[in-house]
Amino acid sequence: MIRDTETLNALLDTIHRYVRDRLVPLEAKVAEDDEIPDDVIAEMREMGLFGLTIPEAYGGLGLTMEEEVLVAMELGRTSPAFRSLIGTNNGIGSAGIVFDGTEEQKQKYLPKYASGELIGSFCLTEPDVGSDSAAVKTTAVRDGDSYILSGTKRFITNAPRAGTFTVMARTNPDISGAKGVSAFIVEAGSEGLSLGAKDKKMGQAGSCTCDVIFDNVRVPAENLIGGVEGKGFYTAMKVLDRGRLHISSVSVGIAERLIDDALRFSMEREQFGKPICEHQLIQAMLSDSKAEAYAGKAMVLDAARKRDQGDAIPTEAACCKLFCTEMVGRVADKAVQIHGGAGYISEYAVERFYRDVRLLRLYEGTTQIQQIVIARNMVKEASL
Repeated sequence: MIRDTETLNALLDTIHRYVRDRLVPLEAKVAEDDEIPDDVIAEMREMGLFGLTIPEAYGGLGLTMEEEVLVAMELGRTSPAFRSLIGTNNGIGSAGIVFDGTEEQKQKYLPKYASGELIGSFCLTEPDVGSDSAAVKTTAVRDGDSYILSGTKRFITNAPRAGTFTVMARTNPDISGAKGVSAFIVEAGSEGLSLGAKDKKMGQAGSCTCDVIFDNVRVPAENLIGGVEGKGFYTAMKVLDRGRLHISSVSVGIAERLIDDALRFSMEREQFGKPICEHQLIQAMLSDSKAEAYAGKAMVLDAARKRDQGDAIPTEAACCKLFCTEMVGRVADKAVQIHGGAGYISEYAVERFYRDVRLLRLYEGTTQIQQIVIARNMVKEASL
């Protein structure tokens, strides 16, 4: 559902040129420093990239799902760290408030997310709670006009930069599973809130994650998202449904970048007296990669359009997440293979992307969780 094709094309062209001319040349530096330069962050704020999906009424661009995935594909053509920086404000860090927040919560926080003044972060995963996300152990105990939060969240994206945290915590210990979980907005700097050391990761250097520790943190009751207890898990699932399409589109963008790099290398590299792109086994890897990326793009656009039409798409979103994140791993592997020994050397971007894309199959629902979601939905639909 493209509302204004001319405006959208102008936005996509601007982001494409910014990625190509500004961000791609910085990839090696960001990987080495494990940090995005402050001037780049300022530029992203100026361009409105922190508010792509925030409704226009609150200062954002209010992109539709189809528009969002097209933008994410462009952002996927460079280091994932850049997209990750703005990703939480446009996705899991703000979506809970956008979907289920009170009007007061929206007025207070969304304009600051849209401008980049605040960076939001999403706290669901815990040391003992990952794929079984309904088993949250962090507690929120009502105390007058406040809640007292205690617990630890793990692998939290953008936590070192965050101004707010959307926290899933158990408000009713007598109710096991999803119905006992509520969602809270917790501001950075709250007494009792602390951060662990930055995680040292396999890839995605420049994207910061760490533990977030809540030690009897007092949170105003007005920061309970939606003002209703027991809705947090369902809010989280809505957030992740959209997030899965976003990650799928990023995976498509990365795959397209890897294919471009591998194709260019194969046209320049000669073996046996001719460019290696003329050898049929190299052509097979290039063509397979192209076909898979195209299939992923078609899936994501189809699911995004259905969502924009108001359809519920839990199965489609899970299918996209499963296929596209697995697909980009296969494309990355082929890209390294086409580069040969050079693909194992950090001088070439494919070495870094090979490590970066491994995470995509893990966060916002592992491949195995997507398989379970798809199969359960298939059985449910067949039983109607």
